[in-house]
Amino acid sequence: MKLKILSLSLFVLSSTIFADGVKIPRNASEDVNGVMEKAYWDIWNEDVQKKIDADIEKNRKADACINVGQVAENSRVSVNQISHDFKFGAHIFNYNQLGDKVLNAKYKSLYGTLFNSATVPFYWSKFERIQNQPRHKTEYVDTQEFWQNCPNPKEQIYWRRPPTDEIIDYCISRDVRVHGHAIVWGNRGFGVPVWLFDSCMSGEEKTRYNQIVSRGMVEGVKNIREQYTKEYEKMSCKELEEKFPNFAKSLMKAFEDRIEYFASYYGDKIESWDLVNESLEEYADGFMNKDGLFCKCTRYGIMPADYTYKSFQKAQKCFPKNVKLNINENPYGPHRMDKYDDQVNDLIERGCKVDIVGWQMHIFLPKVCSDIAKGVPSDNPYYALHYKKLLPTQIWEDFKVMESTNRPIHMSEITISAPDNTHKGKMIQAVITRNLYRMWFSQKSAMGITWWNVVDDCGVVNEPTTSGLFSRTMEPKPAFYALNELINSEWKTNLELSPDAEGNIKFRGFKGRYRLSWKDVNGNEHFRYVNVN
Repeated sequence: MKLKILSLSLFVLSSTIFADGVKIPRNASEDVNGVMEKAYWDIWNEDVQKKIDADIEKNRKADACINVGQVAENSRVSVNQISHDFKFGAHIFNYNQLGDKVLNAKYKSLYGTLFNSATVPFYWSKFERIQNQPRHKTEYVDTQEFWQNCPNPKEQIYWRRPPTDEIIDYCISRDVRVHGHAIVWGNRGFGVPVWLFDSCMSGEEKTRYNQIVSRGMVEGVKNIREQYTKEYEKMSCKELEEKFPNFAKSLMKAFEDRIEYFASYYGDKIESWDLVNESLEEYADGFMNKDGLFCKCTRYGIMPADYTYKSFQKAQKCFPKNVKLNINENPYGPHRMDKYDDQVNDLIERGCKVDIVGWQMHIFLPKVCSDIAKGVPSDNPYYALHYKKLLPTQIWEDFKVMESTNRPIHMSEITISAPDNTHKGKMIQAVITRNLYRMWFSQKSAMGITWWNVVDDCGVVNEPTTSGLFSRTMEPKPAFYALNELINSEWKTNLELSPDAEGNIKFRGFKGRYRLSWKDVNGNEHFRYVNVN
């Protein structure tokens, strides 16, 4: 209990947009220090901001009429919002891994104060590094003592991959939604354990497979990457099935067994799952192969044919109906937004229970945020693509494209890197963060936003070290203050109201749960909890 009280005092600060005594500018007239160039404010101009405000008012609030009876003379009813319907989340991958009790306490305190949703890691390669030994329970390698004595935490096997049960129980105790990530993913470094393919093959098939595929370490990362011979590249899916019949039949079953395992173990304790992660490229490029047993793609190599569809079909039979099954994707670049809605609609039309559409947005490159601050795209096509996707007009267009799915959208993985660790660099991150969160929050189809790396220098190897809301020593950055002000002040409704003659109070407030308190005509105190949605 002491920790919970401490954590609330640590981070539910005053409702301000000041950071280190400097105001985070909301528009060009407030940007007296020139954090952003004029061209940026020309893009995020007054008309854009007015539309965002109008859409927030329209899409994120609801009218309420509540009868409280007769109240004491000159008394008013206190209306205090205590939680949001909208999910403001973050991944919780660094649970107890910061190497210091105070830092860990600060980190954990965010869940239930700033964040009402936590994404918990279930990457197969580390969750079940050894076959049939899933990592649910806390071991010595997950303790404060272990991480405190690690000279190089990023080189540890379970960096960013803590055991799951303790985290889930902690989140539930804080009334934080638990979101599982991810069950099916073809990525050979994260989504497929080293032992999987061998376990799906006969002895003879293993010999054949090793003749056409070699597996080696990715430079700088303790993960496996496959390399393919010309013989493999020439083989059709049908030829692969004929050459590896046992493998073809067993691979999809292995993924289905994993789905069934989680449904049995957790039931509805976990509210939602990224069931299939990043499968759009296979769909968009025609690799899914709905008729056979294998699909063969340039990104992952061999995967089960039509595995996204088959995974949803399996999951909707296994999981309780109230568990939400999500598809998750970063729909930019070669796997485009205009194909993502096609993929989702194809699954729905074929009878899949796709409850939520996950939409990633990673700006890993600090240079892109510098370009955004200048309001000018880079000549580099890759940088320019990422610059373009954060323009207000492009965001509106992309949301319009996804409206055809008629499914809520989860901005499921958000990375916004500061250009550098200077004060100006951190302020640029804060301004971009504030405007993008306002934009996403205003969209009718959006149901949540999940920040990815909460703490600087806590991503995977080779990711930028400046993408956190906090420094590595848990000092809040301007981006934290910007989000805290939005989530805990600007987007929370707190009122003092006088009932009408019939004892009704009427108001329009942000959707969520409220606590009402008042005194009746006899001076007795009353409390009521209501939902406004």
